[in-house]
Amino acid sequence: MITSCLECRRRKLKCDKSHPCTNCTRNSRDCVFLAPALDSASQLRLTEIKEKMGSLERVLERDVARQGALQNAWRADLEGEQVNFAPEPEDEKHLEPTPLAVSDAVYDDDADNDLADLGFAMGRMRLSDRIGGFMTVSINDKSGSQPSPQQGSLSPEQPIPFYIPASSFNKLLAPGPNYIAPSSSFFFSNGQNAVSLGDFLPSKPIADRLLSQYWLAVHPLCRVVHRPSFQRRYDAFWEEVGMGIEPTGSLQAAVFAALFSGVVSLSEHDVLMVFGTSKKDLVDNFQMGTETALGRANVIRTTKIETLQALVLYMIPLCRNEISRSHSALVGTALRIAECMGLHRDGTEYGFGPVEIHVRRLIWYQICFLDIRTAESQGPRPHIRADEFDTQFPLNVDDESLESSSPPMTSAQKWTDMTLSLIRMECNEMCRTVWIDRPRLEKKKISLTAVLGKIENFRKTIREKYLCLIDDSMPVQRLGRHVQIIVNSGTEIMEHAIEIETNPELMLWAWYSGA
Repeated sequence: MITSCLECRRRKLKCDKSHPCTNCTRNSRDCVFLAPALDSASQLRLTEIKEKMGSLERVLERDVARQGALQNAWRADLEGEQVNFAPEPEDEKHLEPTPLAVSDAVYDDDADNDLADLGFAMGRMRLSDRIGGFMTVSINDKSGSQPSPQQGSLSPEQPIPFYIPASSFNKLLAPGPNYIAPSSSFFFSNGQNAVSLGDFLPSKPIADRLLSQYWLAVHPLCRVVHRPSFQRRYDAFWEEVGMGIEPTGSLQAAVFAALFSGVVSLSEHDVLMVFGTSKKDLVDNFQMGTETALGRANVIRTTKIETLQALVLYMIPLCRNEISRSHSALVGTALRIAECMGLHRDGTEYGFGPVEIHVRRLIWYQICFLDIRTAESQGPRPHIRADEFDTQFPLNVDDESLESSSPPMTSAQKWTDMTLSLIRMECNEMCRTVWIDRPRLEKKKISLTAVLGKIENFRKTIREKYLCLIDDSMPVQRLGRHVQIIVNSGTEIMEHAIEIETNPELMLWAWYSGA
């Protein structure tokens, strides 16, 4: 190891190795020593830097070579020479150019969000415009890009032009009468909206009528609240309003969301006869009231179960027949809030009481349903996976029994307030299993026989578990029989769906048939 300074080494002098050394001090020279050898960590860091520099040099060389090849191809094209480009993909060889499609218009300012989001209607079905990275011109450019009929006769070899009259085309693209788009105002409000609660709140008799409709038409299908405890909260809400006290934001949101669901479940004729106004005006009023209350409750950063409960109640009438990406984003937000609150873990692990455990399970499985519903409509896949939560199904019990002196610990072997919702929840989780198994089936990680076996076993289990509980003389129980058919053949599904929508005894719940 060299320890002498550079000047002493060059002049062949004995260096005393001080800093600076005596010889350099005496002769007024710069005393410079060589640095000691690098340690292992420094050597490793130096090696990494050299490797990165080499990688950057290779990338730069490839970019320069690619640019040169493009310039040569451009010159060859100008000179009329034939250039061999990359081979055409197999799935694009037989595609023909059409004015009905253009490249994806990412920054198209003229696009209508609802039209581009929902696609176009074909009977009860809607088809999205996004197919293989292309978008239809007619959805994103309404200024007349639609091809017009060609003049003259067509030869047998000439394809018949595709043409739809403008009036019919607009009907195909317009959202249906049941479409309700969510607003983003309550997400980005500061919680201090200047709008008063009284601007949206009806009189108590009207609110009582709407809540009664909620208990009849919404609660049996989409159970999110525990009826006795929610009824007490509703009564407390009106007591505070009567005393001139503004209720908490979470309670406002829950009450308005329940009334909003009740309004949506009513028919246009019933709204006009009972309330003397159009259903659209009433829906708009309660939707705005619910969104204002959710904004005041700070739904994005809430830690209250009641606020999340209100958000899920608000989404129930939205996510039915027609679902856009805004609905999917809203469901994703609710899912993240629920996971932050720990709803994906069963309440028994936290030592909660029977009612709170029951409510947490109700909210979680309603979010699970909305996750599947939005994935079916907008994709790309359900975000909740069965192995990522351990929340159990709610018990098959009546709501009142949970507040008794000895609340039940197991499900009752009879038809209860919870049975219809449980049938829907279990069928929905079977749909999740099929969603997960479908890509595994395509990758040959599971056999078709195994998937069909799961479905058949589930169908037998659900029939043995619930079929014996159904009394066909009760309309709500007969509805449960029709809901079970969701796992049967396609023809049977259509037959029972028609029965739900056309049978007068089941019309009370037909509003939710699209979901």
